[in-house]
Amino acid sequence: MDKLTALGRFFFAIPIVAFGVQQIVYLDFVTRVFPKDAWIPGHSILACVFGAILVAGGAAIMIEISARLAALLLGAVILGSFALLYLPLLVTNSPNGGLWTSAGKALALSGGAFLVAGSLPEKFGAPTRSLTTVAEALEKFIPLGRFFLGAFLILCGIEHFIYVEFVAKMVPSWIPGHVFWTYFAGVALVAGGAGINVPKTSRLAGGLTGLMIFLWVLLVHIPRAAADLRNSNETTAVFEALAFSGVAFLIAAAPKKE
Repeated sequence: MDKLTALGRFFFAIPIVAFGVQQIVYLDFVTRVFPKDAWIPGHSILACVFGAILVAGGAAIMIEISARLAALLLGAVILGSFALLYLPLLVTNSPNGGLWTSAGKALALSGGAFLVAGSLPEKFGAPTRSLTTVAEALEKFIPLGRFFLGAFLILCGIEHFIYVEFVAKMVPSWIPGHVFWTYFAGVALVAGGAGINVPKTSRLAGGLTGLMIFLWVLLVHIPRAAADLRNSNETTAVFEALAFSGVAFLIAAAPKKE
């Protein structure tokens, strides 16, 4: 299980670094970590600032230097984005599947960061006492990580039934039965999202969900990104799916007592 845990953290950290690099390169919020149409001014400057934060946080997790502290702070920053930037958009705009999905991704990535923190040794190495105090307060969010991911998976599963035609187009052309796989994936996502929050099924649901999403990375997202390299959304989707796969693997590798 130690190898699966390490793999899960790696699958999460790489996308976080990639998201930060994307924001610095494009000088905008091109990932779903932060909404592109947020009300905050100075997008270019803030995109670089938060991009640097993402790169630093992801790198700290990969090289395991103050990794638990970095993961907790990442979780707080992304959760803040969800609460302060996404929620106002959800409240003030008419129902929009794309916006709900993006907000759900931010919430799930926040939960993923907290779960990464929970998989690391309980030591911070914070440079100041105040930062240590903040990190200790953020520890309370670790148990919520799997709930955040589960809620997002259930949302995605429901959207498979609402936007059947759109989702079916994402199934590779060489695979028959596009509509069938759309419904099948919808059921699997709902089951996975519910299962990871039930103690008796959490590890099995995490493993199967992580494997399913990782297969989507290979079969769906990488080919789509390779076919349209100039589309930042497709590249982002590759890393998002990889991150969610990694978080699910962390749940699969969690100790039985959890």
